[in-house]
Amino acid sequence: MIELSDDRDRLDIERIHGWLASSYWSPGIGRERVERAIAGSHCLGAYHEGTQVGFSRMITDHATFGWLSDVWVDADVRGQGIGRRMVRWFLDHPDFQDIRRMALVTRDAHGVYATLGFGPPARPELFMERLSEEAKAWLASGR
Repeated sequence: MIELSDDRDRLDIERIHGWLASSYWSPGIGRERVERAIAGSHCLGAYHEGTQVGFSRMITDHATFGWLSDVWVDADVRGQGIGRRMVRWFLDHPDFQDIRRMALVTRDAHGVYATLGFGPPARPELFMERLSEEAKAWLASGR
């Protein structure tokens, strides 16, 4: 049985750092940056028999906007709907019921997120972004 919890004291920072450092979206990310990201987010862990097997976070003001990020499920338990359950947890949580817009970026899970109500921006011409030199280099590398 998988348990979901947003208790920060349960987060296995070392494990989360390892997952994110090996991901396509934040390869080699430093532990200190992961700790700062966690500190500024509403985080959720997925646990099996006390061991953390998943992680996700929402960057939000808890009023108007939320950015879903870093949805990760350990390879040993993928394919069991844990990632979808974590996203659904945020969508169903009382703190996020009145948020007008939630967004995310994914390279390969559009189908998963579409089943949860996510889609392309309604007016993409309104969206802009500012990238750090590090992010520009990462994008230029084709990863």
